[in-house]
Amino acid sequence: MNWKFPLACVALLVINQGTAAQSGSTSLSRCLQIAHRNNLSINQARKSLDAREYRVKAENATYFPKVDLLAGYNYLGKPLEINLGQVRDGVVNGSSAQSAAAANEVYKQITGNNLPADVQQNIQNISKNVIGAIYPDYNPALAKQQYFTSSLVVRQPIYLGGKLAVARDVAKAEYSSGQANIDFVSQELDYAVTVQYIRILYYNSLLKSQRGILEIMERYERMAASLVKNDIIPPFQKNWATVAVAHAKTRVNNQDMERNNAMIELKRLLQLPQDSLLDIRDTLHYLQYSPAPPPVTDFWRNSATYKLVETKTALASSAVKASKSLQMPNIFAIANVQLYQNDLPITIPPWLVGVELQWNLFSGFANSRRVKAAKELLDASELANEETRQKLEAGAAIARNQVLMLQKDIETLAIASEQAKLTTKLVGERVDNQMSSIKDVNDALLVEEEIGKAYNAAVLGYWIALATYYNILGTPQQIVAFIP
Repeated sequence: MNWKFPLACVALLVINQGTAAQSGSTSLSRCLQIAHRNNLSINQARKSLDAREYRVKAENATYFPKVDLLAGYNYLGKPLEINLGQVRDGVVNGSSAQSAAAANEVYKQITGNNLPADVQQNIQNISKNVIGAIYPDYNPALAKQQYFTSSLVVRQPIYLGGKLAVARDVAKAEYSSGQANIDFVSQELDYAVTVQYIRILYYNSLLKSQRGILEIMERYERMAASLVKNDIIPPFQKNWATVAVAHAKTRVNNQDMERNNAMIELKRLLQLPQDSLLDIRDTLHYLQYSPAPPPVTDFWRNSATYKLVETKTALASSAVKASKSLQMPNIFAIANVQLYQNDLPITIPPWLVGVELQWNLFSGFANSRRVKAAKELLDASELANEETRQKLEAGAAIARNQVLMLQKDIETLAIASEQAKLTTKLVGERVDNQMSSIKDVNDALLVEEEIGKAYNAAVLGYWIALATYYNILGTPQQIVAFIP
């Protein structure tokens, strides 16, 4: 049979579900449906996936221009001032020399000769005195102590060295990781519910067998009491029967407690209240089935475990690209539209446009080391992929071999169980004919019980091994075709 869910299995599933529905017992398929509806881990993973989907949409919008409204109110400790005292000498001397040069130029135009040097010096001194007298002895303010501005700023990325594409790839990789996480959680939940359900069927089988043996022991205890009353057998033989019944009741009670614990764990997996009614009365039956070997090519790619590990490689690859993009320049187109200005010391133009370049030329080798670190993480994730692949291949082979091995054990134990039942029947007939003691038949029943336990344990291991095999193949629900 191929590892994919076959049509025949679907038909068998429908028949089994119909039988379970008629009997009133909760089926495995029903338990899986409840688990997928109620389980908190799956709901949490779905919420995480929704958040990652919104992040993908957000990263897809990063190519659109960013428009910001900038507004600000500023109050200065004192108004902006011109420090005239600092430039006083330069202004006075320069202006005086300029006045003397102008007077000399006028005299030269009239007479054709320069003014005498002493006259030029006198003119310069007089100008210096006049200008120095009227030059301000304080620092005049340029504006008020407060001003308000507002503007619209547009920033459009033109080239960012692949940073936006990398951010989009990272968001998509994280979204794929979220999907793989849901598949992983669902698959592990299916496997856990299946194993727990099989355990409950196993305890049902044990309890059915042990209660039958207890009824037989109680019947022989009553027979022993009657024989003692009629002085046919000594009283100690009746005591042996009583002790055997007491021990059998203890074993039944212990198995019943084990079943209750298994039910508690199953209800926890199904996220059901512990006081809710979950009726599972079916027993564990053996159905011989030899699973075909897994496909030679890439069967492990269907495993949610491998898919989840594989998404880490995609994230690591995006991290390498992101580290490399840090070494590339960023180019933006910018624009500014002035909306309002009040009491500014200068007048800002109503609008401006431009291109902005940002390029980190040296970062202390930090960027190159980030690239190396990202590459090492990528190599590590690829090794994890390979390790997971090998584990899945080995696990599938081991689980299949366990199925085949347990089939042989079950065949042997089935023969032993039939022989033990036959032996108990023969010893019982001898007791009825007073050819054997009550202790003989109780001993035979104990042997029958132990062989029955071994048989049921082998059947339990068989079904768990088969469930494990399908879980490794990535189709844990395929076991529903064999267990109703």
